[in-house]
Amino acid sequence: MDDFFPLVRLPGNNEGIPTTDAQRLFHGRGHQYAGFEHICIDWIKPVVVISLFREEDENFLRALAQCLQRSIPECKSVQVQERFLAKAPYRLLLGEQIEALEATEAGLKYGLTLGKSQNHGLFFDMRNGREWVKHHAQDKNVLNLFAYTCAFSIAAIAGGARQVVNIDIAKAPLARGRDNHRLNKHLLEKVKFEGVDIFKSYARLRKYGPYELLICDPPSFQKGSVNIQRDYGKIIRRLPQLMADNGLIMLCLNSPDLDQQFLKDTVEKECPDCEFIEELLPPDVFIDAMPGKGLKVLIYRYRKL
Repeated sequence: MDDFFPLVRLPGNNEGIPTTDAQRLFHGRGHQYAGFEHICIDWIKPVVVISLFREEDENFLRALAQCLQRSIPECKSVQVQERFLAKAPYRLLLGEQIEALEATEAGLKYGLTLGKSQNHGLFFDMRNGREWVKHHAQDKNVLNLFAYTCAFSIAAIAGGARQVVNIDIAKAPLARGRDNHRLNKHLLEKVKFEGVDIFKSYARLRKYGPYELLICDPPSFQKGSVNIQRDYGKIIRRLPQLMADNGLIMLCLNSPDLDQQFLKDTVEKECPDCEFIEELLPPDVFIDAMPGKGLKVLIYRYRKL
């Protein structure tokens, strides 16, 4: 514990992020800390979640939970998610049993649930991406592909988007997205939720276009639906049918097996009218010791020829 706990970025020591904001405190999956690659720790006030990707000694976990609760005054619960087990179950280590949470990030609210599925509803490595969307959404018609719980949509409406169209094959996360907009008191007439298969519904996507801002954050693999190495090109080649001239495009890639160059090569091949603008990095706590393994986010501008 003496070797491990000083590596944890307690709330208030994390890039100026407010202590009340949901955030990652330790990212072992970035392979920066030998021996702790299987551990991640998140703060979602008032809960600390320890995610394990292989089994860990119970005495170590109990001692870690006690250190975390002592060091974070607002912590009421320390829970562990055992992601190496089927269905990635949660169990309580210390404090109260809390499942429903209202997470805060940069002044916006997101309803999260622990223990119902593998993911609780908000990916903390995409914080900078949501902030970018918020700052670039003013007066834009926005298409949010693979919307999940609509976090990008929340950021876009907060940033003054004219309209956001959320697309996801899974309707339950979209329903949570609708609730998240209500949580932030957003006007729902500006937001659309379409529970359809992206690859079979381009006519539906075009119906609401053209778009001045498009966000594509696909899963790496989803059985029967998405294999991103095979399918990303199918999305990118459709951009001319979806985008307004001079529109902005955010392309995200989460696969550890595909690097940034894969995404750049796919764009060059499938839609050479896209001009590369910049790369967005995740918060510092997520920086990966193995280049290309972590989250990749590239910004493009579409130029209609």
